[in-house]
Formats: sequence, C-alpha cells, structure tokens
Amino acid sequence: MNFLFACGGTAGHINPAIGVAGRIRELMPDSRILFIGAEDKMETELVPREGYDIVTIPMSNLSRSLTPEGVGHNLGALRGLAVSLLACRRIIRDFRPDVVVGTGGYVCFPVLHTASRMGIPTAVHESNAQPGLTTKLLERGTDRIMVGFEEARNNYRDPSKVRVTGTPVRLDFMRGDRLRARQELGIPENVPLVLSVWGSLGATEMNLKVADMIALAMKDRPFRLIHSAGKRGIRSMSAYMSDSLGLENWDEAGFEVRDYIYDMPRLMAAADLVLCRSGASTLAELTALGTPAVLVPSPNVVHNHQEANARVLEHAGGAEVLLESEATPENMLRTITALLNDRPRLDVMADSLRALSAADAVDEITSIVLSLAEK
Repeated sequence: MNFLFACGGTAGHINPAIGVAGRIRELMPDSRILFIGAEDKMETELVPREGYDIVTIPMSNLSRSLTPEGVGHNLGALRGLAVSLLACRRIIRDFRPDVVVGTGGYVCFPVLHTASRMGIPTAVHESNAQPGLTTKLLERGTDRIMVGFEEARNNYRDPSKVRVTGTPVRLDFMRGDRLRARQELGIPENVPLVLSVWGSLGATEMNLKVADMIALAMKDRPFRLIHSAGKRGIRSMSAYMSDSLGLENWDEAGFEVRDYIYDMPRLMAAADLVLCRSGASTLAELTALGTPAVLVPSPNVVHNHQEANARVLEHAGGAEVLLESEATPENMLRTITALLNDRPRLDVMADSLRALSAADAVDEITSIVLSLAEK
C-alpha cells in the first residue's frame, strides 16, 4: 500500500505524522510512504531525519494584516496555492496513494483537497480543541476527522465523521526510559535536570526571560538546564547573555543553550521537570513520558487554546501553570526550585500525567488510516 502524509510549519504538526508513519512502517515494512511539505520549512529537515522521502510545494500562510505588505503577501500566497494544487495532482497521480493523511499546517489544504477530488480516501487530525482554518476548509470533503479531545467533537458540522483518538506522538516517546536516557546522556541520577523548550521555532520573549533566569541561577547552580532557543533565536539570546547580562561560560556552569533539540524523546525522559508552552503535541509527549512540567501558555494563539490545554494538566495535578505575565525570571526560578526540592510531589505529578496519556492514539489513528486505505 502507498501512504501519503501532509504536514508542516512546526514540529507539533510534523511529529504526529511521523508517529503514525512509524507504526505503519512497523506493521507493513513493504509499504511506500511519502510526505508533502512546504518549501524551506521545518518538515524538510525533520522528515528526512526519520528516513522518509518528502516533496515540497510553494504553499504559505495567509496574513491577517490589511497593510500593503499583508495584502501583497496574500496575493503571493494565492499564487502559491494555484501552483500547489497543480503540483499536488501531479504528485498524487505519480505516487498513487491508497490514503492521504493530514496532521496540520496550511500545506494540508491543497494536498487533501486535491486527493478528495480525485476520489482518494482522506483523513485529517486536529490536535487542538478548536479546529484551525485548514481543518475547517477540509471538513466537508474529508472522509474522517480525528481529534485530540472529546470536547472538540461538537465543533464540527457532522459529528459522525469525527473520531476522538487523542494526539499521537513519535514511538520513541512511548518507549522512553529515564534511567537509560540519563545513562546515554551521561547525567548522574542525583543531578536535577530541567528541560526548557518553547516550540520548534522558539519564542523571543521567553528566551530573554530564561536568559535572565540563568543569570540568577548561575551563583548557586541548583539544577542543570538545557534550553532550546529556536533557530531564529539562538544568536540573539547568546548575544543578550554575553553582552547585556555579562555572562560567561554558561555551558560549563550547566546551562546549555541550543538552537533546536533533535533528541527530544531522550531528553524529556531524562528530565525531572520541563518548562514549556502548552501546545497539544507537547502535552501529549509529556503525558506519554510522565514528565512533570511548568507550563507557560502562549498568549498569541487563537481562542487562547493553550491556556485551556494547560489547565487540563493543572487540574489533574500533573503541572503548574504560569501565565506569561506571571513568568518572571524570579518566579520561574522559585517555582522550579520548589518542585525539584519536593520529590514526592514530582512523583505524584508524573503518575497524574501518565493517567492522562492517550497511549493508544498512534494505534487508533493507524487503524483508521488502514481501514480507509482498504476501501
């Protein structure tokens, strides 16, 4: 069988597709798998790393700005859409997929829209409770809609097409082992490890706050920290730490700043605590591993869905939530230190997270995809 995946823009859209593709590859080693992504986006790096082929189309997002720049951007996006629709027809005709699956990002629209019009079964997965624009546009034509939350079902015109599956994660998250991860990383068991991640693209505001927190922690060094600044933010954050804060040799002091974390399953398994946003895919990874977290929801998302996501974990006892206005360097350091000094509470948080895990999400989605392909 041939399986075509469309995803892109951020790791939160890409990794769920990689998780399902991995399960299909395990079950059907002779199957052919192809990804379609947008040109020069993160999927062109992450997908090949997992051993899959990817082709690209010239899709871009729409701007909500009515400025001349915004209007010009949207005219370019419409031209890209026209070219992408033709390219998708050619790719689909040549690859001949039995089913097409989209897991988020604007690149999904031309791929699934074209496949549906060509009579090929399609399925789309929406991680967030509120459907994004792409999912709304695809709702009428797609054969199956898969969602991460039960509450999301009522946000669609035809709930009978909607299956609640949870959000899939890469298989490595489901098989994480703390002791093995720490041994591989060379981190002693008695050294507290905090992982700080702010999405695959990073977050400028939080990079500065984490830099200030590192400056406060440099004196006592209460934990080891690995922070992902994002490919856009690594240079500006490093310059801020050295030039504005006067910090030196922070890596040697146990505060490591990276542009991107490629071995996320291993680092998240090894961590005592994760400091991060609360996108649906990130929360699915935390619950799969049972790693406690301090969540700082992004205030720059539609319908404030990240805070709603974060409160679910908070109410279950698996995380603490700090709004971005509350996440001062002093408050973050105080919260992290208090949690690391309370091992019994961390253990309870870990158990609470595992109870929330949709451990069978990958298998559930794979089953739906295979059933569509068999038709």
